[in-house]
Amino acid sequence: MDNQKSNNTNLRYNILIVAVYIIGCVLLIQLFNLQIINGDEYRAQSSARLTRETIVYADRGEILDCNGMKLVTTSTGYSLDLYKTTSDDAQLNNNILNIIRVLEENGDSYVDNLILQVEPFGFSTDNQETIKKWKKSNGIDENYDAEKCFYYFKDKYEIQNENITEARKIMAIRYEISQNGYSNVKPVEIANNISKNAVLKFSEENSNYFGIDIVTKPVVTYNNGTLASHVLGYCGKITQSELENVGDAYNKNELIGKTGIQYVFEKYLRGKNGKRQIDMDVNGNITGEYITETPIVGSDVELTIDAKVQSVAEQALKADIEKIANGGYAEKSDAKAGAVVVMNTKTGEILALASYPDYEPQLFVNGISTEKYNEYTANQALYNRAISGTYAPGSTFKMITAIAGLETNSISTTEKINCTGVYPYAHKPVCWYYTSYKRGHGALDVSQAIQHSCNYFFYEVGNKIGIDTLSKYSNYFGLGRKTGIELPSESSGNIANKEKAKKENREWYLGETLSAAIGQSYNNVTPLQMAKYISILVNGGHQVDVTIVKSIINSDKSEVSREEINNHVNNVLGIKDENIEEDTFEDANIKAVLEGMKNVTTESGGTAYSIFKDSSIQVGGKTGSAQAGNKTHAWFVGFAPFDDPEIAVVAIIENGAHGAYAAQVAKDIFDSYFFEDEVIDQ
Repeated sequence: MDNQKSNNTNLRYNILIVAVYIIGCVLLIQLFNLQIINGDEYRAQSSARLTRETIVYADRGEILDCNGMKLVTTSTGYSLDLYKTTSDDAQLNNNILNIIRVLEENGDSYVDNLILQVEPFGFSTDNQETIKKWKKSNGIDENYDAEKCFYYFKDKYEIQNENITEARKIMAIRYEISQNGYSNVKPVEIANNISKNAVLKFSEENSNYFGIDIVTKPVVTYNNGTLASHVLGYCGKITQSELENVGDAYNKNELIGKTGIQYVFEKYLRGKNGKRQIDMDVNGNITGEYITETPIVGSDVELTIDAKVQSVAEQALKADIEKIANGGYAEKSDAKAGAVVVMNTKTGEILALASYPDYEPQLFVNGISTEKYNEYTANQALYNRAISGTYAPGSTFKMITAIAGLETNSISTTEKINCTGVYPYAHKPVCWYYTSYKRGHGALDVSQAIQHSCNYFFYEVGNKIGIDTLSKYSNYFGLGRKTGIELPSESSGNIANKEKAKKENREWYLGETLSAAIGQSYNNVTPLQMAKYISILVNGGHQVDVTIVKSIINSDKSEVSREEINNHVNNVLGIKDENIEEDTFEDANIKAVLEGMKNVTTESGGTAYSIFKDSSIQVGGKTGSAQAGNKTHAWFVGFAPFDDPEIAVVAIIENGAHGAYAAQVAKDIFDSYFFEDEVIDQ
């Protein structure tokens, strides 16, 4: 029995040995076949199948106005990437020069971040500190002048061209490579948004330009120049610090929203990039390519902005500023800037939001020039005065003082206060009428006081109600707090209250209450807040939610919920929802205040009568001239039609001298909105 078991074991062992020998022989034969018989063929196939995975950039979503007009669109563009190959420096430099020649022949630019200039030699910046840091970061002797720096790089990159202009062109690309690095799987982008002719040339003669890859990239286009520039915002190439914040979601060649709607809704507008696999040989020539992951187009953002209303608002604002500056009214003032807001009083939707000076967001897409950026910085063209600028409201605040007095029964709608010109309490402030005519307005009720903008009347009301009540109503009407609009950099402003005095370790003075009652003191508000205030007023005190985004439509045509939009905006902008308890105002009180605003524009003696006396529609309004140092800002707030308000218009002109001058902006907008045949000429 034991012998039988031993024989079986030996048999199995022998079979195993034979099997191993057979397998070994098969492997040796196959290895001989791979390396000797078909080695050249397989090596050629292997080198031809060097694969790299690249990004297929998704088109950004479009931004539209409330009627579907495309304000920002995305079209197909092409960029040129360069991969590392087995070429030496001489071959690489010659390849780069050939590529540049094709680009230049077709009017295309290429990356050039080298601050050296030739013919004559020099630096592209006069900032010595910048030059010093640049030399240090590149290991260059700080005593080298521009010419020595040039030859330092020429030697470093082994550029043999004796033509210094051509050498400088090669140097720009080599410098970009040294700064960003590249490999056989990671390219460096050397040109963006190149012409179709260049694409055709590179594609047809691919073998003549090794290591290159044409990448399809979305091109962001602003279709209307400067229209709504502060609302739309601009895009630009992502910076290193931004890359660090977003992680692996982006690469260094992508655009990212920097300001405005582009910034806040970057998550939706960007879309989702796809992937492309390309086959290249060892010389960097493409032998095949295919999509492995299809990109998803970004979502469209539809705004509440009406492009026609926006256009008229911008034109009217600019024209009025120029008219004031040129002495077109009774006096000349150095007006240079301003803002206007048009709001749907029933919904809180923004129909127009303009700030002047404005700018061209298209210039930022491919990199704005230093000269142009400095120009924008000098005149604060990038500053959105409509939501970020804060100003004392001046007399446009008086309706809040009136409502506070009426609602607390401190005054009645029929009660008259006798304006003698000089208020006898505190620092004895005077009415503007006394300054001009050395007498007071006489006895006025609340409607008449608003019509004539009597300071004395509102000093008395402010004295009766006190600063605590006044600040309470200011807050209710939305002043001194953010509206929550879906735009970055909104200011909260300030309202006058005792907290200001506490911070300065002092008592609150009556004189400060009197100033606050006519819109001065610590009161500083944004034009957008003022539009909300007027909308709440004409709604009888009912709150309105301010918005500039109508909807977001995904690429599959589904719509993002309002709850998701609100949560996203709150997260991006750090906004906290405020729960303001609804108050109810007496109809008679609202009517008296609004009647005073109607008289401002329709009755002789009204502060805006000269502007609206021939108006085809009845408007309620209020002018304001707010002191700011040695300047006087011009305000106008208004609504129309008077009997059933649809829109509120707020305009401010910095250093505009008189509120009536700002009223012209509102009149142009009202005329255009309600009577299309009266639209301002384009």
